Amino acid sequence: MTVLIPALGGALVVAGILGLIAGLRRTPVDAAAPPGRRRSRAVARLMRMDRRTRLLALVGLAAGVAVWLITGWLVALVIGPLAGIGLPVLLSSSDSASTIRKLEALEEWVRSLAGVLTVGVGLEEALRMTLRSVPDAIRPEVTTLVARLRARWGTEAALRAFADDLDDATGDVVSASLILGARRRGAGLASVLESTAQSVADDVRARREIEAERAGPRSTARWVTIITACVLGVLALTGDYIQPYSTPVGQLLITLFLAAYVGLLVMMRNMSKGAPLPRFMGADARDGARP
Repeated sequence: MTVLIPALGGALVVAGILGLIAGLRRTPVDAAAPPGRRRSRAVARLMRMDRRTRLLALVGLAAGVAVWLITGWLVALVIGPLAGIGLPVLLSSSDSASTIRKLEALEEWVRSLAGVLTVGVGLEEALRMTLRSVPDAIRPEVTTLVARLRARWGTEAALRAFADDLDDATGDVVSASLILGARRRGAGLASVLESTAQSVADDVRARREIEAERAGPRSTARWVTIITACVLGVLALTGDYIQPYSTPVGQLLITLFLAAYVGLLVMMRNMSKGAPLPRFMGADARDGARP
C-alpha cells in the first residue's frame, strides 16, 4: 500500500503530461487513414525522441533520482524525466518567430521576383531565375515550386501547391497575386508584386508587435517556475518543512499539485499562442473562397 499510492500518482502524471505534449505538437492528420492507424501513428511519433529530448529525459531522471535519495519521494523518479521533457515545451517561445522570419523572407523574394519581371521575362522563367537568390527561410518551398514547374506542372496548380507549402494566410495573398498574373499575362504584375511585398512587410510589422506583447506572460511563467523549483530545493535540504509529503498521501497530493500547475502552464500557453489567420486557399478553405 505504501508503494501503490505514489505509483498510481506517478502513472496519472505520466498519462497527463504525455497527452499534453502530444496535444501541443502540431502534426498533420491523414483524413484518409483509418482511426486505428492514425492513433498508432500518433503513438509512434510520440515514442520517437530526438537526441535533445533524450538528453533532457536523462537529466530529468538524474534530478529525480537525486530528489528521491534526498527526500524519499518515490514519485520523483517519474516526475523528473517528464519534467525534463515537458517543461521546455510548455515554457518555450511559440513558433511565431519562425513564421515571422519566413514572411520576411517571402517579402524579400517577392521584391526580387518583381525586379526580375521588369526586364520582360515570363513568370515561369522569373521564378526559376530567383531560385539562386531566394532566402534560406523559404528556399525549400521555392525550390519545390520550381521543381514542379520543371516537371510540367501547370503554373496555377504549382502555385496553389506553393500556397499549401507555405501554409499561411499571407502566403495565400502572394500565391493569389501570382496566379492572377499567370492567368492574365499582363505587364503590370511587377507593380502588383511590389504592392504585395509592402502588404507583407506591414503584416510582419504587426505580427512582431503582437509577439512582443505575448512574450511577457511566457517570460513570467519561466521565472515563476524557476523560482518555485529553487525554493522547493532549498526547503528540501533545510529543515522538516516538506517531511509530510514523504508519506503516501503526501506524495499523492504533491502529484496532484504538480499536475494542476502543469495544467495552468498549458492554459497560459494556449492563451498566449493565439489562433492563426484563416486561409482562403488550399484544401482546408472553401471552394467558393478560392480566387
